[in-house]
Amino acid sequence: MATASHYGPSSSSLERDARRIHDDKPVSPGSIAIGVVIGRMSEFFDFFVYGLASVLVFPQLVFPFAPDRLTATLYSFAIFSLAFLARPVGSVVFMTIDRMYGRGTKLTIALFLLGGSTASIAFLPGYEEIGAWSIALLALFRLGQGFALGGAWDGLASLLALNAPPNHRGWYAMIPQLGAPIGFALASTLFGYFVANLSSEDFLSWGWRYPFFVAFAINVVALFARLRLVMTKEFGTLLEQHELEAAPILEVLRVHGRDILIGAFVPLASFAMFHLVTIFPLGWMSLYGNQPIGTFMVVQVIGAMVGVLAIIASGLIADRIGRRAQLAICAVIIAVFSFIGPILIASGNNGHDAFVIIGFGVLGLSFGQATGSISSRFGRGYRYTGAAFTSDLAWLVGAGFAPLVALSLSSRFGLTFVGYYLLSGAVCTLAALAFSKALEQRE
Repeated sequence: MATASHYGPSSSSLERDARRIHDDKPVSPGSIAIGVVIGRMSEFFDFFVYGLASVLVFPQLVFPFAPDRLTATLYSFAIFSLAFLARPVGSVVFMTIDRMYGRGTKLTIALFLLGGSTASIAFLPGYEEIGAWSIALLALFRLGQGFALGGAWDGLASLLALNAPPNHRGWYAMIPQLGAPIGFALASTLFGYFVANLSSEDFLSWGWRYPFFVAFAINVVALFARLRLVMTKEFGTLLEQHELEAAPILEVLRVHGRDILIGAFVPLASFAMFHLVTIFPLGWMSLYGNQPIGTFMVVQVIGAMVGVLAIIASGLIADRIGRRAQLAICAVIIAVFSFIGPILIASGNNGHDAFVIIGFGVLGLSFGQATGSISSRFGRGYRYTGAAFTSDLAWLVGAGFAPLVALSLSSRFGLTFVGYYLLSGAVCTLAALAFSKALEQRE
């Protein structure tokens, strides 16, 4: 296997010099945690700004020719899925940049591309102005988001985990996950403000564009927070030990192909539920509900705060009973929720609100440990690339098509089929956990 001295960021003179400067200034786990949360929050903010606009804006702006609002929303959700197809490709390309030019160069390019793709959507003309080019540009920018996110994998979560005390691994594993509900809450708050305070005409004309502008500024802040940690002695030491080395993807697949496949299915219950409590309920409410969208988005922000508390609780629970047991129990809870959730959605505004708030609580308990389970089976030198590619596949299979599939099934066959979709994710998680345990016992 290629060594870091030949390929990796440790060959970058600027990064090496920066680590020498900070050699006598050890970074605390708290500082790492803050940097990780800021980085993850910026990524999820970008994606949720787009996801919310997929319901509130693009069906009218980009797909006004659709025969009805449902069809337009399904078209919009199809474009939404493109980012998850582009993400693994981005990982492969940016891992090469990582080996050749360094981690700092890779992150700078990736985050500017992520922020630039998101901000570019703010200038998107509608279908009535430029015709099909509006669809093509939206698809291009969405692919840019996914491609860039593949390069935004920085290894900082692994840095945090590797610096965690043995009896607090669950606690440290949940910290990066806090970025998801925080990013969603910020995106929902921004959109909710404009929805509640502007007329429909003004919102569709210019109001929706502001959250996309904000995304670029947040990405710049996140970039500097990440680069500061990449330049630390602790990060450099792990690179030299090959713990955070970017390995060639084909080599990782050859050595750990089976682990990547299992790892992609372990968090499936959590990832399948991820967009079913964020994007899908908003889509369903906009199509079939009678609650004001601005009011419902306040409920979603409350749900996100419940999700934050549940993620924190997941760390405490995992340290007591173990991560695998935590994920298995949560998969069972998600399976139960798959039968209760459709009943809540169908029972009116109060039930719809309860679906979101309870759903965020269940999601947080599972999601808090989902990503931490991905890298546990990878050997030194393969952990960084293996965890990144496994995460890409898990998001693609579990979450990428969730809004499209859920809305398609529910509109055609009824809400019960959304429950069946969620149940399939829970079954896959339980099967993957059982298979992983059997392999460990055999080894």
